[in-house]
Amino acid sequence: MADLDRVLVLAGGMSPEHEVSVRSGRRVAESLRRLGVEVQTADIDAALLDRLRTDPPQAVFPVLHGASGEDGATAEVLQLSGVPYVGAPPSSCRIAFAKPTAKALVAQHGVPVPRGVTLPKSAFHDLGAPALLERVVARLGLPLFVKPDQGGSAFGATPVDSVESLSAAMVSCFAYGDRAVIEERIEGTEIAVGVLDLGEGPFDLPPVEIVPDGGVYDYAARYTPGRTEFFSPARLPEETSRAAAEAALTAHRVLGLRDYSRTDLIVDGAGRVRFLEVNVAPGLTETSTFPLAVEAAELDFSRVCRDLAFNAFNRGRAD
Repeated sequence: MADLDRVLVLAGGMSPEHEVSVRSGRRVAESLRRLGVEVQTADIDAALLDRLRTDPPQAVFPVLHGASGEDGATAEVLQLSGVPYVGAPPSSCRIAFAKPTAKALVAQHGVPVPRGVTLPKSAFHDLGAPALLERVVARLGLPLFVKPDQGGSAFGATPVDSVESLSAAMVSCFAYGDRAVIEERIEGTEIAVGVLDLGEGPFDLPPVEIVPDGGVYDYAARYTPGRTEFFSPARLPEETSRAAAEAALTAHRVLGLRDYSRTDLIVDGAGRVRFLEVNVAPGLTETSTFPLAVEAAELDFSRVCRDLAFNAFNRGRAD
């Protein structure tokens, strides 16, 4: 690792997940410095391209969540700048960031998914919201879950238990995007499975069971210490854990992801695992599930960050 001594951590961005990104970036930077790596931090702004040109780092570790961070834009910019970086290539980011597309591709490879529909805001305006929502409930039943087709950290995501609450959920969803994913809500155990590739191929990390105080894993439950109880490894039968691991590895491979990812799953009362969505730049804060999984795997988080940056550096040297 002696050759790796200068890494740029990108964090912040303009999405609603800005603060989470800053916290994730701070933790990655501190972890790399702990192992003697010189680290600089930066946001996505007008000075970035000049900085990459005049003082290119050996590798970039983007920790940007939401639009521009996970939709492939940052990866495209880094490729245009000729700078190696941690994370998936642009095309894979775009596919994974579009939740309905990722869901459809994963389902084609045998991973069960919740039934659902994806509708643009314009459809409710053109066809009439009450009539359209009535058709949705007739098709999918209740309860439901509504979320934007892009983005994370539960922004615009709402559980729905009645026809009356569905309309309000749609309004909340459209505040964060122009397309809504409406799915049947599976009652069960929510888990997150990380996938890591340190150079010898992707492998699954122990599943993390998520038990939020109040039952809903919203933004506050995700990032407020004490609001959610985590169990890692999850309290699941071995067979169910294997199915969850295979679902996460399938998503990682099918979507063409690289270095690391996190797949969100739900396990119903019968032990059946269903895919919800995948994250190409999972949160790395003190309350995020990916670092918890790294710890459960008895890996050192600092060394994992360094190895990911080093592998990106090596890719750059090989190009």
